[in-house]
Amino acid sequence: MDKMSSISIAIAWCLAWGNERQPQFDITILQEMREALNQGKEVPGEVQALVKQAQELQGIDKNYFPKTLDELKNKYLDLWNQTTRIGLVYGGATKIKQYVFEAAKLPDIRGASALLDRINLIDLPILFGEYKNVSKSISISKSISISQWLKKNFTDLQAALIPELIIYSTGSNILAFCPAAFVDDLANAIEKRYTEETLTANSCAVGAKFKPLEIRFGLLNNQIETTFWLEKYNSHLHHQLIEAYFSKSDVNDSVQAFKERKSFNELVGKLASLFNKRRSGNDFINRNSRSYPPMFETHPYLKRDEGDRHSAVIKAEGLPNEPWFSEASARKRIVGQISKADDSSIHWYSQAGFNWEPNQIYIPSWVQKFEEFLDVHELANQYYNDCRNPEEARSLIEIGNASKPNGFVAYIYADGNNMGGYIQKIQTPQKYQEFSDDIFQATEQSVYQALAQHLHPHHLKNIQDQDKVQRNGHWIHPFEILTIGGDDVMLIVPADKALAIAKTIGEEFEKILLKKRDDYKSDKTYNPQVVHRYQVEKQDISGNQCKLSMSTGVLITAEDTPIYYAQKLIEQLLKSAKKQAKKLKEYGYYGGTVDFLIMKSVTMISSNISEFRSNGLTKFGTGKQKLKLYAAPYTLHEVGGLLETAKVLKDAEFPRSQLYQIRGLLERSKETAILNYRYFKVRLSDKKAQELLKQQFEDAWCRPKDPANNGNLAPWMSLKEVKEETEEKVTYETIWRELVDLYPFIEQSNDKSNYATSQQPTFKV
Repeated sequence: MDKMSSISIAIAWCLAWGNERQPQFDITILQEMREALNQGKEVPGEVQALVKQAQELQGIDKNYFPKTLDELKNKYLDLWNQTTRIGLVYGGATKIKQYVFEAAKLPDIRGASALLDRINLIDLPILFGEYKNVSKSISISKSISISQWLKKNFTDLQAALIPELIIYSTGSNILAFCPAAFVDDLANAIEKRYTEETLTANSCAVGAKFKPLEIRFGLLNNQIETTFWLEKYNSHLHHQLIEAYFSKSDVNDSVQAFKERKSFNELVGKLASLFNKRRSGNDFINRNSRSYPPMFETHPYLKRDEGDRHSAVIKAEGLPNEPWFSEASARKRIVGQISKADDSSIHWYSQAGFNWEPNQIYIPSWVQKFEEFLDVHELANQYYNDCRNPEEARSLIEIGNASKPNGFVAYIYADGNNMGGYIQKIQTPQKYQEFSDDIFQATEQSVYQALAQHLHPHHLKNIQDQDKVQRNGHWIHPFEILTIGGDDVMLIVPADKALAIAKTIGEEFEKILLKKRDDYKSDKTYNPQVVHRYQVEKQDISGNQCKLSMSTGVLITAEDTPIYYAQKLIEQLLKSAKKQAKKLKEYGYYGGTVDFLIMKSVTMISSNISEFRSNGLTKFGTGKQKLKLYAAPYTLHEVGGLLETAKVLKDAEFPRSQLYQIRGLLERSKETAILNYRYFKVRLSDKKAQELLKQQFEDAWCRPKDPANNGNLAPWMSLKEVKEETEEKVTYETIWRELVDLYPFIEQSNDKSNYATSQQPTFKV
């Protein structure tokens, strides 16, 4: 017998187990069957018929779809008559940001994120006996810990679960098969694990039982012959409910839309609906209520923890400033310390008398994985630069120390585009599994590649004592990865490298996916002249697009900016970037977008970014002219152009006072800004500087829409939109303000060969 896929083994396991809590065959027979299927050997005779059914189900041609239910019955009679059901469970953490960012300090945020990552990537897979994400040295002790927990809370569940049942478990969610009798047990175990480990994090898990044929052909009625099928669908095609359920925006063929809907995707859709109902507080039969999420009572006269959310129970003597913790916040802090290998001051937790023992639990570190990535991809020499064994950064002050100028950090929040539309087309469990693995690997590797390409270990210096701990002289990794989950990323990096890192993450994400499978390659093309505002004489960049991409929000701010405030702003920037990506998709562009903001003081924005830009950075000129004093969001190509333009200004050493003067005159009128810019340009005595400004700014950004027009609008550019709101209304925007904001964060090149002279440009008197 040929070696079977994990999905086929999972289906065979569920069929062989049966519908009851005890397997219909001896458990040793099922274990022999699993081992034989993994090795391609002969299975025990008792289960051969069931294994054959699993093979038959998985062997159905992907293009086959029966026109009638009678055809389906006649072709797959054994599967039609199969009474054993297959369980499917979906669950994970909810309201993640509420849990992670309820604390104000980075060590607690780091610990909350690490604790969720551990549950998502390690604990839940180990429920099934999966150890691939756990180091060999601790897999045995971890296995014993989970086994004891399962036996205590769910007596029979452990024997019913095997690793092959997992479809995916990356990110913050898990989707898995299980024997039908254990659907509720497994869903309860997922929710219970989150609550017992975090105390306050929200989670939700749901499950359902399905016929074997439903895995391939979607939901079927109990009496299969009464199922809504093609003949009824064609006669009710224009009914609003039918159209809403089956139609898809990118599928014109109604029959094809029906076929795509009637697949494994429909089962996942049902679980998603159940998930939303349970998360909203609805009760489920035979399951404990989730209407009341984890909560701890407080009292106005009791001491609260640092997050001011829960009553404090201990004073952490031994930590700097001796903070007060509730048990939930104490777990976050100790996990954050363990994940950073900070063993210098963890005795405070053991003295607190808590029963929860973090030292026996594996805490994953993204930095450790990053270091492994460097070794595997032979990037260690490039990154380390003769500095070995750097430590992990412990605070924002240390990350800000690596920036030029010092004292600034950048928050990067990236999330995938077009994911929902792509998932709707996935029709089999195998494709779900492949998709989940591909996205997680592409996301993780793109982050590591960007960090390795743009950063190096940093030597701390001129740092004032942090909480009475002397850190000057230490070498650190100058970044903090808060989370990498599924298709989203949140990290903190030095401010001067933020945009370059964000751009590389987006580009590498698409490149990695395109290398993995042709399924990710889009046949859509776009006109770069319409989509990109940065126009240079380069090869065509409109082809070979990936169907999936990343939008990114980047906030550059001072290191002492409150994290909860930065988190709110970075979410707004990501939302703006995704809105731009959706807009550009109408023109055939499927690539990534970036929105960024440089905030040098917390009082700069009193409301939200959208209102700040609409009210403070949008002016109305003469007639119907609309002047936008900003150009964000950008495409990835435009981000590269923006950095190149800023670098040219920096290398040419243009007087900063003149840059600021032009920025100050932008809001007066379009004509005033154009006149002042040209006056600024012609006063440059260095002709090379004038030429660079013309090439990298005027020709690259400020060309008119009409190709026949050889003039330029510098420092303005007309808004790149094919469809204007009204024909009379003209909108102009400029990158000048963002260039000036970026100017301090652009490193001057040591090699000024592109500038051709080291002489500073002077102005005529």
